[in-house]
Formats: sequence, structure tokens, C-alpha cells
Amino acid sequence: MLIIGEKLSIIAKRVREAMMAKDKGPIQEIATRQWKEGSGIIDANIGPAEDGGEDLMQWMVTTIQEVVPLPVCLDTTNFRAIEAGLKIHNNQWGKPLINSTSNDPERFPILELGAKYNCDVIGLTVGKGGLPADAEERAGIAAEIMGRAMEYGLPLENLYLDPLVLQIATTQDQARHVIEAVKLFQHINEPAMKTVVGLSNISNGCPKALRPILNKHMFVLLQEAGLTAAIADAKEMAEVQEDRPLILDVMAGKEIEDKQKMAEIKKTLDVIMGRTLYAHSYLEM
Repeated sequence: MLIIGEKLSIIAKRVREAMMAKDKGPIQEIATRQWKEGSGIIDANIGPAEDGGEDLMQWMVTTIQEVVPLPVCLDTTNFRAIEAGLKIHNNQWGKPLINSTSNDPERFPILELGAKYNCDVIGLTVGKGGLPADAEERAGIAAEIMGRAMEYGLPLENLYLDPLVLQIATTQDQARHVIEAVKLFQHINEPAMKTVVGLSNISNGCPKALRPILNKHMFVLLQEAGLTAAIADAKEMAEVQEDRPLILDVMAGKEIEDKQKMAEIKKTLDVIMGRTLYAHSYLEM
């Protein structure tokens, strides 16, 4: 499983301040920690970056790769900033990754960039028409993105399909559709398509104590569905391997010795799969 370290996002106050001040210290500290915790790619999310985006992305890529021998995920809606980052990316550490194209015509040129620079591209299965309703609609959009990728000259092995993880607190029914979509994506091409998710989206808006619990259980369910990559907290994903055997046992209907842990696992699985309604206090019910 490829983990794309998610911690360098402009949404985080410390990261945003470091970006604005061009202060390498915090950026390199976070990038190094993510690498040591198991990330295989470092995500550099600079937001829309409408002003100065090209310079900022180049600064982020070089700042990260000065200390970490990993490729970078160029995460922005600014096309020119992406290309600026691709131009100076050190491919000695692996292919860069672009986040992302979609079924929105404004995002089609990302495929052209991917082909031009021989890099990987995330294809988000959403378009201008709104959010996909279910797994089947996601698979239909995925097939369109795949066809378009080939038209632009991007090999399908360079494409990651993203089924779009949404907040369980507000769109609970979508969690199971995402899991099913990962399964479907593997049957629309031979060899199977690579898949990726923005994992922590599942717990956005949830109480802080619940977030790692939801993230970890969703991760195991997606692993079982065949997921190949996740934009996630590498430390959290390493920790989930300790609970994975217990989660799989409960999924299989087995009893485990720790009854409190068993209740936590069962309640969380039931919420993710839509068998019970989500509430911030679901573990206490």
C-alpha cells in the first residue's frame, strides 16, 4: 500500500504560515517525519494559489526534496503551478504525482501535463454535474476518464482512480459506495486500475477523538476492497496494522477477547457500512 503523506497542506495554520514566509524549517521537519513514518510520496497542497502559485510550488518541491528522497504529489488547481513544479521535480526519487484531473472539462489539460512529463495523475471520479450518486456512477465516470487519458497519451498505468471519499457526518451512505467503487474499478481494465483515496475526508467534521478510529476502520475496509494508495497520515496508517487482525476477525463474525475493543470495532463498521445511523456519540450508544 502506497501512503501519500498528507500533512503539508495549506489548510494547516503552521504549514500555511511557513509557505507564506518561505520558511523551510517547518516544511522540512514535517516532510522528514512523514518519510520516516512510512510515506512513499509527500503531498504538497498549496491550495488554489492564484497569485504566485508557480513560485510557491517550485519552492515547496525543492524544499521537500532537499531533505527527503521521495517524489512529490503536486496538489493544486493551478495548472501553471503544477507545470512549474514538474519542471524542477527531481525524478531520481520517482515519478511525481498530480492531484488531480476529473470529468470537469477545465481539468482535462492535467492529462496533457501527465503525458508530457511522464508522471502519474489522480483521476477524481466527479464532474461538473455534481457528486456521483453511487459506485456505478463512479465507475462510469472512471471509464470516461480512462478513455480521455488514452486520447491525451497518458498510459493507464500512470492513472490512479479516486472514488471520492466524503464526510460520514453529512453523507453517511456514500462511504459504502466508495468501498464498492474501489472493487468495481478493478474490473474495468486488465490489469486492474490503481486506486487512491483522500482517506481523512471520511472523518472531517467529526470529534477529534473519533477521527483516527473512523480513518483506521475505513482504511482496512478499503484495503480489503483492493485499494492501492491513500493520501493519509503515515503514522496513523502504521498504527492500524496492529488493529487490522482484530478488525478482520470482527468482520468475519468472530469473537475477540477485548470486549470493549470488539464493541468499538463493530459499532464503527456498522456506521461506515450504513447499518446504523452516524452520530458523534455512536460509540456511547
